[in-house]
Amino acid sequence: MRITAPARAAAVLAVAALPFTLTACSSGDSAGDKASAKPAAKPSQKPEQHLATGAELKKALAPASFFGAGYKVDPDGARDTGTSYQKQAAHPEALAKPDCTKFGGTSWIALTGDEGVSFAQNDYVNDDSSADIAQEIDVFRGTTAKTVMQHLKKVVAACPTYKDTDTKSVVKVAGTAAAGLGDEAYAITLTDPTWTNGTTLIAVRKGTAVVSIMSTDGHDNGQATAKKLAAQVTAAVTG
Repeated sequence: MRITAPARAAAVLAVAALPFTLTACSSGDSAGDKASAKPAAKPSQKPEQHLATGAELKKALAPASFFGAGYKVDPDGARDTGTSYQKQAAHPEALAKPDCTKFGGTSWIALTGDEGVSFAQNDYVNDDSSADIAQEIDVFRGTTAKTVMQHLKKVVAACPTYKDTDTKSVVKVAGTAAAGLGDEAYAITLTDPTWTNGTTLIAVRKGTAVVSIMSTDGHDNGQATAKKLAAQVTAAVTG
C-alpha cells in the first residue's frame, strides 16, 4: 500500500516565516500512515489481462527534470509495487465515512477506499518555497478505474470543507470535471484564507489506470503545474 506524505505548502500560514513545517500526512495525522507494498502474487501470476506492474508505472512518472530548480524527490514518498501484483481491494467503510483531512496528503486518492493491483508514486519538495508536487498512478482490474472516479466525486460531495489539523482553520473543497485529459478527469481545489497558496488535485482515468496529481506550486493554487504534470504522466501511461 502507499505511503502518504504531507502537502507542505498547503497548511502554511500566510504570515509564517520560512522555513515552513510539514503539514499533513507524514506527521501521522490528516492523511494517515500507509505500509509499504506487499505484493500478493509472483510476477508470473498476472491478472486476467495484462496490467502494468509498479515497475512499469514507475517509468511513466515524470522525471526530476520536469520539476525544475529547487525541487528534490522525497525518498520517503517514493513507492511502487515492483514486478508483482497486490490483491485488489475495496473499503466501502472509507467511502461511507471519509476522513476529509486526507485531501491534505499526497495519496489523497485513497479516500475512495479502492486499492488497485499495482501502483507507483513519488513526491517532489521545494525546501525554499515549501511547495510540494506529488504524482501517483494506480492500476485496477476490469472497470474499477471508472468506479474510482465516481467514488471520488462522492467523497468531494461529502467533504465540502474540513479542518486543517495544524492551523485549525477551515479548508474549502471544490471539485469539477476537467476536459482534455485521458478518458475522463476530475479536478479539486483546496483553499484556505490562512494559507500562502492553495492546492490543486487532479485525477485522470486512462483505461484501467488512474493518475492522481497534487500541486501547491506557484501562485495559482498549484493549478498550472498540476495540469501540466497530469497531462505528461497520462500521456506516458499505456494500456
